[in-house]
Amino acid sequence: MTKPSLPDLLHAAVSAVGGTERPGQVAMAEAVAEAIDDNSHLLVQAGTGTGKSLGYLVPALAQGERVVVATATLALQRQLVERDLPRTVDALHPQLRRRPQFAMLKGRSNYLCLHRLHEGVPQDEEEGLFDPFEAAAPSSKLGQDLIRLRDWSDETETGDRDDLTPGVSDRAWAQVSVSSRECLGASKCAYGAECFAEAARERAKLADVVVTNHALLAIDAIEGAPVLPEHEVLIVDEAHELVSRVTGVATGELTPGQVNRAVRRSAKLVDEKVADQLQTAAEGFERVMELALPGRLEEIPEDLAYALMALRDAARAVITALGSTRDRSVQDEDAVRKQAMASVETVHGVAERITQGSEYDVVWYERHEPRGGAAYRHSGASLRVAPLTVSGLLREKLFTERSVVLASATLKLGGDFNGVGASLGLAPEGTTGDDLPVWKGIDVGSPFDYPRQGILYVAKHLSRPARDGDRGDMLDELTELMQAAGGRTLGLFSSMRAAQQAAEELRTRIPELPILLQGEGTLGELIKNFAADPKTCLFGTLSLWQGVDVPGPSCQLVVMDKIPFPRPDDPLMSARQKAVEESGGNGFMAVAATHAALLMAQGAGRLVRATGDRGVVAVLDPRLATARYGSYLKASLPDFWYTTDRNQVRKSLAAIDAASTAASV
Repeated sequence: MTKPSLPDLLHAAVSAVGGTERPGQVAMAEAVAEAIDDNSHLLVQAGTGTGKSLGYLVPALAQGERVVVATATLALQRQLVERDLPRTVDALHPQLRRRPQFAMLKGRSNYLCLHRLHEGVPQDEEEGLFDPFEAAAPSSKLGQDLIRLRDWSDETETGDRDDLTPGVSDRAWAQVSVSSRECLGASKCAYGAECFAEAARERAKLADVVVTNHALLAIDAIEGAPVLPEHEVLIVDEAHELVSRVTGVATGELTPGQVNRAVRRSAKLVDEKVADQLQTAAEGFERVMELALPGRLEEIPEDLAYALMALRDAARAVITALGSTRDRSVQDEDAVRKQAMASVETVHGVAERITQGSEYDVVWYERHEPRGGAAYRHSGASLRVAPLTVSGLLREKLFTERSVVLASATLKLGGDFNGVGASLGLAPEGTTGDDLPVWKGIDVGSPFDYPRQGILYVAKHLSRPARDGDRGDMLDELTELMQAAGGRTLGLFSSMRAAQQAAEELRTRIPELPILLQGEGTLGELIKNFAADPKTCLFGTLSLWQGVDVPGPSCQLVVMDKIPFPRPDDPLMSARQKAVEESGGNGFMAVAATHAALLMAQGAGRLVRATGDRGVVAVLDPRLATARYGSYLKASLPDFWYTTDRNQVRKSLAAIDAASTAASV
C-alpha cells in the first residue's frame, strides 16, 4: 500500500473543517513533517488565519508516533479536542487506514476529587474534618456552588472543571479538589477506582495524541516525576508564552499566611515541642515580613536569613515527625496528614532554596496592595524566588529524546528567530557542535494583505512618556482617534492604572462611546459585549494584548498607550538584563526590547483577524519613530502601511467607519 501524500491528507483535513487551504499552511505542514522525520527541531511563525492547528496536526497524525500538544490557553485546548482533532481524525481515516485516539490531560487540581467531595476538607481551625455542605448556608453563593458540584459529580464523565458550565468560584472549587501533593494516591484512597484525574491519566496513556498545557509540560520537565506519557513528538503551540509559563512553575513563594496555615495543619499531628518550634519560626518570619520593602534582594539580609534557617529546620523536624507518628483520634487521618505534609514541604522547600542561595536564582520581596488601596498587614507581603533564566532547563529537558515543534504567530522578533531561540536555550540558528540541539526557523507568512488592510500610525508629535508623568497630550490624541473611528477601539495599556485613568477621563469627554474596562466584568463577558456593538470600546492591560479575537467592524482601532517595556523595578527582568550585560551582551535589547517586541506583535495582531478586516494600530509613544531600537520593534510587527501623519490617519479612520456603517445598514 502506498503511503498517502501529505498534500492529499492536508486537503482532506481542510475540507472537513470547512476551511480554505493556504500556501503558508502547506509550507508549515511540510516543514513539520521534515522536522519529525529528521528528529530535529522547528520554530515556525504562522500568522493569524494560516490555520496553524491543522498545519501541525496533519503531519503529526500522519507519522504514526505518539504526540504531545501543549498550548497556553484553555480556549485552544478545547478547540483542539472538541473541534479540530475529531474532524481531522475522521477526515484522515480513509487514507491512513487507522483512527488515532486523542485525550486531554491537565494538572490534578483541575479535576473533581471524590474523596474531598464525600469526606470533606481537612480544616485548619477545626478538629478533624469540616463538611462544607453543612457549614455553607444553602442560600449563600458558596452553598449553591457546592450543591451544584455535588449534583454535577453524579453526571460528569470527566470531572474536569472546564466541563462545568456555568463555572463556580475558586473558593468553591478549592473545597472539592486537591493538588498532586495533597492527593492520597489511588491505591490508598477509597475512591481511587473512580478517580477522575487517574482516569484522565489512563486515557492519556492509551492515546496517540495528548493535548495538555504549558504548565503541566513545565511540571513534567522540572519535577522529574513524569506526568506525561512517553512520546516521540512534542508540539508547543502559542510557544511565545512558554518561557513565562515555565518561569511561573519554577517560582517559589513564601507568605506569612501560608506559613501559618502549615503550622495549623500540622500542629495536631505532631508532639507539642515540634509544633512549638514551627510556631516560633513562623512568628519570627512574620516579624521580618512586616518590615519588608518591595524589591530585589541581591544579598539575603541577616534577619531574613536567620528567620529562613529557623523555618527550614523547624519544617524539617515537622516532616520527620509527621512521617513517624500516627494518631487514630484524628478523623480521616490520612487526608489530614497528607494536606499538612504538602503545606510543610512547600515551606521547607522554598526556605531551603533561598537559604542555599544559588547564583542562578533571583530573590525579591513583593507587596500586594488590596483593591481599595489601604495597606493591610502581613498578608500583603510575599518573598519570592525565581530562576534567573530557564534556557538551560529547557535545552536539557525539552530538546533531548524527541522532536520539538514550536509554533506561534509571533516568534520572529526584529527579523529573526534567534532572540526567542536564546530564551529557549537554543544557540543561534545554524550553529553546530556537540550537544547543541539542531533547529531551524521558518516564517510561513499570513494570508492577510497587511499593507492594504492595516495602517501602523506612530504619534511622533507627542511628548515622550515619563514614568508616572501626566500624559494629557496622549489622552487628547486618543480622544480624537476614537471619535474618528466612531468607537470600535481596543485600548491596550501598559499598566492597569493607565487603563483606569484613560477610561475615567474619556467616559467624561466622549460619553456617546461606551467604554468597558478590564476588571469591571469577566474577560469573556467584556469581549462579547465589545464585539456586539461597534460603538463600544474596551480598555485593559496584559491579558487583552494577547487574548482578544474580534474579527469584523467592532475592532478597527487598536491603541497602545506606550511601548510595553518591563517596569525598571521589575526584580526578575532587571536581574536578567544585568546578567546579560555582565556576560558582554546588550541587556536592554536581549530582555527589555525582546519583551516589548513580543507584546507589541501580539497586540498588533488583534487588528486583522479576517480577510475583510480594515483598521489602524496606533502607538501613542514617539519612541517607536525616534529611538534607535524603534526599527527592531517595527520589524517585529505585521507589515502594515506606516505613517506618522495624524491628519492622514484621522481621514482613514473616518473612511473605514463610514464604510462599515454603510455596510451594516
